[in-house]
Amino acid sequence: MVVGDFAIELDTVIIGAGPGGYVAAIRAAQMGQTVAIIEREYIGGVCLNVGCIPSKALIAAGHHYQESLDSTTFGVTSENVKLDFTKTQEWKQSQVVDKLTGGVKFLLKKHKIETIEGEAFFVDDHTLRVIHPDSAQTYSFNNAIVATGSRPIEIPGFKFGGRVLDSTGGLSLEEVPKKFVIIGGGVIGAELGGAYANLGSDVTILEGTPQILPTYEKDMVKIVEDDFKKKGVKIITSAMAREAKDNGDSVSIRYEVDGKEETIEADYVMVTVGRWPNTNDMGLEQAGVEMDERGLIHVNEQGQTNISNIYAIGDVTPGAALAHKASYEAKIVAEAISGKKVAIDYKAMPAVAFTDPELASVGMTIKEAKEAGLEAKAYKFPFSGNGRALSLAKTEGFIRLVTTVEDNVIIGAQIAGVSASDMVSELALAIESGMNAEDIALTIHPHPSLGEIVMDASELALGLPIHT
Repeated sequence: MVVGDFAIELDTVIIGAGPGGYVAAIRAAQMGQTVAIIEREYIGGVCLNVGCIPSKALIAAGHHYQESLDSTTFGVTSENVKLDFTKTQEWKQSQVVDKLTGGVKFLLKKHKIETIEGEAFFVDDHTLRVIHPDSAQTYSFNNAIVATGSRPIEIPGFKFGGRVLDSTGGLSLEEVPKKFVIIGGGVIGAELGGAYANLGSDVTILEGTPQILPTYEKDMVKIVEDDFKKKGVKIITSAMAREAKDNGDSVSIRYEVDGKEETIEADYVMVTVGRWPNTNDMGLEQAGVEMDERGLIHVNEQGQTNISNIYAIGDVTPGAALAHKASYEAKIVAEAISGKKVAIDYKAMPAVAFTDPELASVGMTIKEAKEAGLEAKAYKFPFSGNGRALSLAKTEGFIRLVTTVEDNVIIGAQIAGVSASDMVSELALAIESGMNAEDIALTIHPHPSLGEIVMDASELALGLPIHT
């Protein structure tokens, strides 16, 4: 304890109020713990304020704009369509972000969770200090959960500022860029590239690996690439970004492909090459918490670090940086602190890219199943064979089920197509529950619906397809 500063006692303290932190706080309170949450910047975290939620709002705005420009397929003709991007940004902030973050604040208050504004630093394994702009306070705690999230990686030659943006800056532009360059064609880069292309930007994506969206299978990515091509989005793969020069009213981006140096001009360049865990400069070493070379915290199956009363969840731990992963871990950890016999299990962790069309994956791919020594087969059913997809004029894509050869147990699924983000939950439940293809095939799906594609893929796996 610092001299002259009396420590305030806390039971369970959570550092970070994102989708991991605030969920952990609420569940811990539901378990009977006295909870305090410390947040230095955003209630709701990056996801709700400057990440997954506002990006989906811009994606939706882009879709509405494109539909307004051209819906002649449905016999709808529009004239004098205009985009007021200032109003788009105002709607995104006031009607989406502010409502959600306000809802989180209400829930924290409802569950009698103390909210402490400031930056937390560990003094030891039972003490931390919260720094405010003009003051500081020491707290002692019984249990702590680190849920501080992550931040965009800044690469050499691309210092953030001005016309060189991170994803936060890319979501907060006051105008739609005429020319927009994105460094990194992963999920964030591809999603925002598609959004700004729909809003009218001339988009170029520079990706360091041989394909964009490298965590998804090639036949899924091909459908997104085809859509990008229709929109005029340029994709340059195996490209190494070297430097950005801010010219005041434009930016020059120097990159290298196959040993040849190229330069491209744009209004803005956005760097989305990954994220770094927020674990530095918070005293974790003083508390004795072990981390790897990237700053990720080692945890066991209950989210517990090597220090028994300190836990960690979300982007600060190994694994995919997904908001729903953080929320899932939050519930497990809060219940573990309460003494419940629970454990983290990633058997059915969905991943989604909100591209055009959407991509979703859960469980194993056929390649992963075979590498794991499982006898498995894959069955693929097209969206073009579905009445609802035809009525939406969204027939691109497919659902693929991965099942065991012996008893058709579903161990994986991949979806490329409209509403993949909604459809993947049924398949996640099937995998989590150990269902086989017959369980899904015998489940009555409403007609006409996109969900019938799941049923049709299951019937295909059983060797009894009706619609193909």
